[in-house]
Amino acid sequence: MTGNVSGESAVVVGAGTIGIACAHYLKKAGLEVTVIDRGTVASACSHGNCGYICPSHVPPLTEPGAFAVALKSLFNPQAPFRVKPRMSPAMWNWMWQFARRCNHRQVLTAGKHLQSILDASMTEYRDLVQDESLDCEWKENGLLYVFQTARGMEAFSKNDSMLTKEFGVTADRIEGDQLPEFDPGLKPGLAGAFHYPGDTSVRPDLLNKQWVERLRADGVQFIENCELTKVHKAGGRIKRVSTSHGEMRADHFVFAMGAWSTRWSDELECRIPIEPGKGYSVTMKRVEPLPRHPILFPEHKVGVSPFENGLRLGSMMEFAGYDTTIREERIQQLRDSARPYLVAPVDGAAEETWYGWRPMTWDSLPIIGASSSLENAFLATGHNMLGLSLAPSTGRLIAELITGVDTHIDATPFSPSRF
Repeated sequence: MTGNVSGESAVVVGAGTIGIACAHYLKKAGLEVTVIDRGTVASACSHGNCGYICPSHVPPLTEPGAFAVALKSLFNPQAPFRVKPRMSPAMWNWMWQFARRCNHRQVLTAGKHLQSILDASMTEYRDLVQDESLDCEWKENGLLYVFQTARGMEAFSKNDSMLTKEFGVTADRIEGDQLPEFDPGLKPGLAGAFHYPGDTSVRPDLLNKQWVERLRADGVQFIENCELTKVHKAGGRIKRVSTSHGEMRADHFVFAMGAWSTRWSDELECRIPIEPGKGYSVTMKRVEPLPRHPILFPEHKVGVSPFENGLRLGSMMEFAGYDTTIREERIQQLRDSARPYLVAPVDGAAEETWYGWRPMTWDSLPIIGASSSLENAFLATGHNMLGLSLAPSTGRLIAELITGVDTHIDATPFSPSRF
């Protein structure tokens, strides 16, 4: 992948997994790259997530009935999917736009676009992990959706049939009496599971740490605790940016700021309709028997990530603005939700409790592409709950768009201009 970029430079604002991926592919394309972040490298949502890289996550969040669930959550502070009542015109407009898209037609349309970038990212990841020799607990043993009740199993079977029919994504059905043998970390007496063998998982902090080390060795500069303060523009271009570390100039600017992106809509002269969707996780020391697979419990909306030296429980979706608290009752809810499924105890001391703001778009698609007003400004944000899964293909798209080469997938559905 080479364009006419000899001697050109790029500044990437945001050093999460998406920003790291953009830096990787821009450097690979021949640009000099600097990455800045208001915090530390690969913190926030890039740090404490469950580490799933999941082509099975094709259906968008805008499934029929999702908005009704959101409305009911207004009266239930413990709902896994929770909208906190607050006076925010932007949030309620976001919810209205989201509600309009909660239909089967949108599921199929958005799902096709998500599938293209999910599959492309999986291909990129396999090359990346091998080429860069990343020791990040990469596992290709699939993702397991486990159900406590026959009702839940039956309801999900319809979703699995839709995935097979519309997207060609097929799971192996495992009945309840077969589950303990398939994964000894699961209790007997559960209804069953669906196993998606094409999914993979990593330990995200290890992935990001080693990826950044490789990029630094290759000449990419990462500047932490460097906050963007102003964008200076002239003639339809960004000339420079002001930061807490001084001014920076470049030929191209990539904004990969996750849930903070929407606050820069005016400066970047484009609409960025993102709401922060808060998630939580708790990481404990390794327990026995450790589950063999990464697991989702859809009935309780909790994920389990078995790492070599630990166990992570993660979930929740709170639309509560930029709330910075880690609510102990939410951490306890994670433990209580996992307890009916796992043989191992889930009440061990927390090595880390975490929250992160997922950058949620109302159509469930990421925002990847050039600003319609500033020719050298590019957005790489709005990845909803799939930032880790979509990072490599996002970075490659950004590099292709900047260098002017043909994109490896159709980038049009992700363009900022759709808003």
